[in-house]
Amino acid sequence: MILSVSRRTDIPNYYSEWFYNRIKEGFLYVRNPMNVHQISEIKITPDVVDCIVFWTKNPLPMIKRIDEIKDYNYYFQFTLTGYGNDVEVNLPNKKTKMIPVFQELSEKIGKQKVIWRYDPIFFSDRYTKEYHLKAFKSIAEALNGYTEKCVISFVDIYPKNKKNMEGLSSYELNDNELREFAKELSKMAADNNIKIGSCAEKINLDDCGIVHNCCIDRELIEKIIGCKINVSKDKNQRIECGCVESVEIGTYNTCKNGCAYCYANYSSKSVETNAAKYDPLSPILCSQVQEDDKISIRKVESLKQAQLSIFDM
Repeated sequence: MILSVSRRTDIPNYYSEWFYNRIKEGFLYVRNPMNVHQISEIKITPDVVDCIVFWTKNPLPMIKRIDEIKDYNYYFQFTLTGYGNDVEVNLPNKKTKMIPVFQELSEKIGKQKVIWRYDPIFFSDRYTKEYHLKAFKSIAEALNGYTEKCVISFVDIYPKNKKNMEGLSSYELNDNELREFAKELSKMAADNNIKIGSCAEKINLDDCGIVHNCCIDRELIEKIIGCKINVSKDKNQRIECGCVESVEIGTYNTCKNGCAYCYANYSSKSVETNAAKYDPLSPILCSQVQEDDKISIRKVESLKQAQLSIFDM
């Protein structure tokens, strides 16, 4: 099993104590977002968890206790952009705080296991193409030697973020402009020994030096764990998404980063309400089990191939 921690909220930043407690207990509960009274009990011991994929904008709260997951394989998707607090409301200063955190994490666990995400990219009067190129170049230079890969994407408009994006007066580039922009990003990344890929983009940027990326990446996971895995493409993601199947453990409407482009929160009020329910000792994130909840044990198992094929000889 591959554990996703988490597409729905920033667990490393705000709920790492809960996660470490669940690691100690060896299981956790996850509500079905489509049926809130359906709860899955999921075993998360090292014998069934092949790899953990962390998604975060600030893993600092996790770093001092990272040895507590020494029996697990994992990597981090670390989002680090050039946006200010008008867009990423509750994040510390990137230059003085977050770049050093990225460097610290890389030094502790290895650059292969820290993926830099410069996404999602949107354009506005403040965040112009030139602004992004300058910000990307500055961050890439700072991360030279601290990561092997960068992932980019362009913002998608959903009902949950439409109002916020309209408030930022965002606009789109045409395909030719996007390609020219992507070529410049690709060159800057290469100049700093960083490979670059795109996340769930319809536009093909291969000729710009940017390949279609898989965030939950079979190839990287197999490299980290040292063996092949039996896993299929994640059918629950968009067609353009190349991620393989994983078990998501997060809860919507709990991320306190306050990002204007976020698709995982309905509103700041809903986040405030749910975050107030946080109990690091509860088996379920930002919630408690109620009388009318139904708990089912989800069958999970290791995806590792037990035997080598002739192609591995």
